[in-house]
Amino acid sequence: MPTYEYACAKCGHAFEKYQSIKDDALKVCPKELCPRKTWGKGKVKRAVGGGSGLIFKGSGFYITDYRSEGYKAAAKSDSNAAGNSSASSAAQKSKAENKPATPAAAPAPKPSKT
Repeated sequence: MPTYEYACAKCGHAFEKYQSIKDDALKVCPKELCPRKTWGKGKVKRAVGGGSGLIFKGSGFYITDYRSEGYKAAAKSDSNAAGNSSASSAAQKSKAENKPATPAAAPAPKPSKT
């Protein structure tokens, strides 16, 4: 059962009410939640709530547990393509490391002051 947020038009009081989804929305400020000493009977309007988060209790809940087979196949092909490109870049790197270093050109001598 969700918790709904309400706001009273008469007194401006905002409150939450734990209700069943099947229950109708409140029309007036409930006597037990009204901040006025004498029950105001102000009209209330259901506010748009942010909702609540989904909580999984226990171990073994992963985002990939309920993926479709098509998604899993696409992810596998993407990872294989990424693995092949990293293997080819590793091969290029090893070729560059085995290449003999070329000697750097010697700097030109500075003219002497005489």
